[in-house]
Amino acid sequence: MEKRYEVYCLADREFYDVPDASGTPAARTAPYETARRPVPAGWRSARSGDWLHLTPADTSGQPPQGWKIHVSATAEGAEKTAAVVWDYCVPRGIPFKFVPAPHLLHLRNSKYAPRDGSGKFVTVYPADEAQLHTVLTELHEILGGLPGPYILTDLRWHEGPLYVRYGAFARRYCTDAHGALVPAVEDPTGTLVPDLRNPAFQTPEWVTLPAFLAPHLAARNATTVTDLPYRIEKALHFSNGGGVYRGTDTRDGSTVVLKEGRPHAGLAADGADAVTRLERERDALRSLAGTGVAPGLRDWLTIGDHRFLVMDFVEGRPLNSFFAERHPLLAPETDPAALTAYTAWALRIHRAVEDAVARVHERGVVFNDLHMFNILVAPDEQSVTLIDFEAAAPADEHGRQVVAHPGFVAPPDRTGTAVDRYALACLRLALFLPITTLLSVDRGKAAHLADTIAAHFPVPREFLDEAVAEITGTPPARHAPGPRPRYAGLPGPQQWPAARDSLVRAILASATPGRDDRLYPGDIAQFGDGGGLGLAHGASGVLYALAAAGAGRHEAGEQWLLRHTDPVPPGTPLGLYDGIAGAALALHRLGHTARAHDLAGAILAEQWQRLGPGLHGGLAGIGLLLDELAGATGDAHLETCAREAARAAARKLAEPATGRRRAGLLHGATGPALLFLRLHERTGDPALLDLAGTALRTDLASCVRTPIGSLDVDEGWRTMPYLGDGSVGIGAVLDDYLAHRPDDADEDLREARDRILTAARSRFYAQPGLLQGRAGMVWHLARTTAPGATRADLAAQVAAMDWYAMPYRGELAFPGHQMMRLSMDLATGGAGILLALAAAHGEPSAGLPFLPLPGPQSRPHRATDAVES
Repeated sequence: MEKRYEVYCLADREFYDVPDASGTPAARTAPYETARRPVPAGWRSARSGDWLHLTPADTSGQPPQGWKIHVSATAEGAEKTAAVVWDYCVPRGIPFKFVPAPHLLHLRNSKYAPRDGSGKFVTVYPADEAQLHTVLTELHEILGGLPGPYILTDLRWHEGPLYVRYGAFARRYCTDAHGALVPAVEDPTGTLVPDLRNPAFQTPEWVTLPAFLAPHLAARNATTVTDLPYRIEKALHFSNGGGVYRGTDTRDGSTVVLKEGRPHAGLAADGADAVTRLERERDALRSLAGTGVAPGLRDWLTIGDHRFLVMDFVEGRPLNSFFAERHPLLAPETDPAALTAYTAWALRIHRAVEDAVARVHERGVVFNDLHMFNILVAPDEQSVTLIDFEAAAPADEHGRQVVAHPGFVAPPDRTGTAVDRYALACLRLALFLPITTLLSVDRGKAAHLADTIAAHFPVPREFLDEAVAEITGTPPARHAPGPRPRYAGLPGPQQWPAARDSLVRAILASATPGRDDRLYPGDIAQFGDGGGLGLAHGASGVLYALAAAGAGRHEAGEQWLLRHTDPVPPGTPLGLYDGIAGAALALHRLGHTARAHDLAGAILAEQWQRLGPGLHGGLAGIGLLLDELAGATGDAHLETCAREAARAAARKLAEPATGRRRAGLLHGATGPALLFLRLHERTGDPALLDLAGTALRTDLASCVRTPIGSLDVDEGWRTMPYLGDGSVGIGAVLDDYLAHRPDDADEDLREARDRILTAARSRFYAQPGLLQGRAGMVWHLARTTAPGATRADLAAQVAAMDWYAMPYRGELAFPGHQMMRLSMDLATGGAGILLALAAAHGEPSAGLPFLPLPGPQSRPHRATDAVES
């Protein structure tokens, strides 16, 4: 689970949203009194993200970069700190910004907030090093010693709360080593380079540390762990609250785990910081000593300002790690014996977890954070150990849950030991279908999940019914044999066109044309620069999908996109899936070719040649757009630039890799292969076809054969079958490439295509989305010309989309990435699923950009027949 999604769940019950979205419950705390002050004469005020900027009207002397001052603060001291900085900076004409409301400061310092922004409450922009020294000295006289989170990216001035870092003042951007658009600073040659914001103090190589900061750097470097009786071997995990490390007790050589707590950082919902939660864990482990269901407590240490809890290392594996090797639905065909064996194993593990939780309760402790990542299964797979007790509490306090995995979070009416009972009920479902995160959107989904499990596994029905009763707070149901009513009365994905019409109504009902940051709710990526415009997560992708799926046009949406690309907001990426090129493509396909041509000109006015070679945000996507617009407008310059993009992409692919290469359609060599292939089709140049084949082989070299016989992209710690970043995306372009080769050539590629087809036939995928979930498999099976594709495979994948179906205003909708909220975007939500289902039901235009569906003469079967049979 990606923890950063949790912050975007706080603003809205249905969709991911920014914490301070206007008109949402997130704006529930009043701004600080300082934020309500009138703007001083001769100053300007502006909101940007979770910052309130105060800037003199005349900024002619303001440098674009330099040493900046950050001021940290606790919830208790923030109001005073904001007032002090305002009263200091305004008379002196020094620009500054601050976080204007308590809930925004809490989110910035929460447990899973980004570490590079933790603690930053105020930013002050001195004009030069002399003013930097003056401001540090004078503000320290007023604020010095006030508590606040340590700012990991910065150098602390004395004991805080003032910190310094060299970086950008103005919004300037460049591309990083991966071709992504990132904030930039200018080096001595005038070249823009990435403004690195890693959670460790560092300066650009050309910047000299001012002499008055040297003692503070020396003080920082003097804090070490060398005097401890423990040697840290490896970092296991980081959060905003601190790290978790594996180490060795140097006195006896035993393995230990050291868990770090940063004061005033890593805040939970109740305001408890990481140190407070670490103290809770220490107290719980003391209470559970000798039970055998929790790690043994070894030590409690202070290093600098940080606390460390030292525990025994427990042999075992997290419960979630067993699914890749055990779950029988990962195979294309289900084996009854495997289903029976897995069911027995899962029931045994659940009994072991129930026994462990019972022992915890016997000692008067509530675990409060039970989920599959916090359960270690012993090597003999007979017993379990519970880990991570930082949310634990005395049972007699009858408290509510304050930290939880979204797939196991209890409703507010559950307190004390009832919280753990709720999590045990969720575990009953998650052991068979690990998609209980859906319950954070609608707990009523529990009954539907139970029915799905019962249809696949020989699980005792009462085991599932008791879980549903606990989750929903209703008496256990008595089930008669035979089919059950569908969840919430929604049309099934195979009920076309009713499902199409319902999906479209949900998408249109979700639109927010009064907002500037996004039109249709989608993934959290849409709240980054340009994210609300692009194909993957923005308005362009939804408008594209509506038209391509045969669902008609959304005129109001098109007008929104036209307004918000005139001009394009600063910092918008240039790429096809992440930015301007995607907006240009969607507008062109919708008939707004003049605006698309203008946007292409805006791309060419930037340093687009420096982008990476990929399709998502790089040269491949831009080259494909330029080539299409050149064909539509006759603009020879666009055609020349499209060829230049192809040459640049080929050069970059030929460069030696500096680390593990990303593979797949969006970020690997397959995107450039698509560009080479389409240019070959336009020009007939055989060298381009050869380049496409070489690029595809580059990505296939990053794939591995899995135990089920599929070919997946190997990311080092997991394998990926998906359309966006996995092998199925490679397979889609491979289909088109092989159409240009004679039957007796490229046998290795044909074998790879067959194994990729197996990757699209699994019976389980964790998420529903187009680019990282089951909908991508539906789309690929509907499109592929591989001879092994069958009508039954496509029908099975379409039917299984029902697992994730959710209601939105009575219509059919789907959850987005991480499944904690609904999404309507192309990459993760309803628009992408609409496109995939349209392809499955024979809509001829339901291709992805530059990956059209093949004509009937090249198809092994009609997808409509596959679904209707």
